Amino acid sequence: MIVEHPAETMLAAVLYGSEDLRMEQIPVPRAGKGEVVVRVGAALTCGTDLKVYRRGYHAAMLKPPAVFGHEMAGVVAELGDGVKKFKVGDRVAPMNSAPCDDCFYCRRGQQNLCERLLFNNGAYAEYMRIPARIVEKNTMLVPDTVLLQHAALTEPLACVMHGFNATAAQAGDTMVVIGAGPIGLMFIHVAQLSGLRVIAVVKRDDQVGAARRLGAAEVVKIGDGADTVAAVRKLTCNGRGADVVVEAVATPTAWEWAVAMVRKGGVVNFFGGPPKGTVVRLDTNRLHYGDVTVKASFHHTPAACAAAFALVSGGRFECAEFITRTATLAEVPAVFARMMTRSAENLADIKTAIVPSRNGAGGSRQ
Repeated sequence: MIVEHPAETMLAAVLYGSEDLRMEQIPVPRAGKGEVVVRVGAALTCGTDLKVYRRGYHAAMLKPPAVFGHEMAGVVAELGDGVKKFKVGDRVAPMNSAPCDDCFYCRRGQQNLCERLLFNNGAYAEYMRIPARIVEKNTMLVPDTVLLQHAALTEPLACVMHGFNATAAQAGDTMVVIGAGPIGLMFIHVAQLSGLRVIAVVKRDDQVGAARRLGAAEVVKIGDGADTVAAVRKLTCNGRGADVVVEAVATPTAWEWAVAMVRKGGVVNFFGGPPKGTVVRLDTNRLHYGDVTVKASFHHTPAACAAAFALVSGGRFECAEFITRTATLAEVPAVFARMMTRSAENLADIKTAIVPSRNGAGGSRQ
């Protein structure tokens, strides 16, 4: 049963190729066995979506033409046969993937590397079908006290939680976060909430205030001719470097800085993923004789998703700080075109909440 008996078609943003995003009327999806169809309440823009928009594809996540977008929350509109966890009218936050829990990596607790990881896209639409595996393993029931656009932050935050936990950071540690985009700011906020002292490395003036509001004790702004590494190390105890450094920019320079900023015995997490074929130069002497642990983090796990959702729904995470603009579904192509170029108009934007017009206000609790 569908709650509001929608028309046979719906408005959706369909990606056809590089910077080729079209608004089309397509069939409303129907729920198969174990599946649900969700009426989208809010879908959020994302740096990964921007990269896919620029490149025109994503080898693992989608192949065009395809309905676009993956960070969302909404209301269950239809249940497929056999669904017991949810009912029509439930407010839910489905994640964009779910592992098989049976392959080589899943059996070793590395579900983010699942050989049969099931991805799901289609959030920039009025309705979205959620596959049975995601319904069963990685969909959250959203309390009435949580705005749907805030619940949609769960997926990117889950990636951050997975990366943060991989560092084994402890309260009292000093963490450097290189980058103050949405992911960098989430790392700053999670670290601060976990009792760490955070030093943020940012590029622009507008990012200084955002980093401080979300918990950075110190902010180093990258400047022409300035020694960023020296400025960061000067802010650490006896100049020895940070206990943990997280790289959230995805550039070779930032990777090299991360190794130079960490203390002996510290941990570096290369969270930002540069394009395939990117090569970096690292000081092997510093890595070896400094006993530095170097890690990289990809995606999330159901456990990380649950932890992220608990943080969002618990009220401690400053969700409103991350959603700086709202737009209608029809405006999605213009939103992504604007994201491609930084200007005075959008310089301070973090995330835009896309609100399908049939669903009412973007902050709706319905």
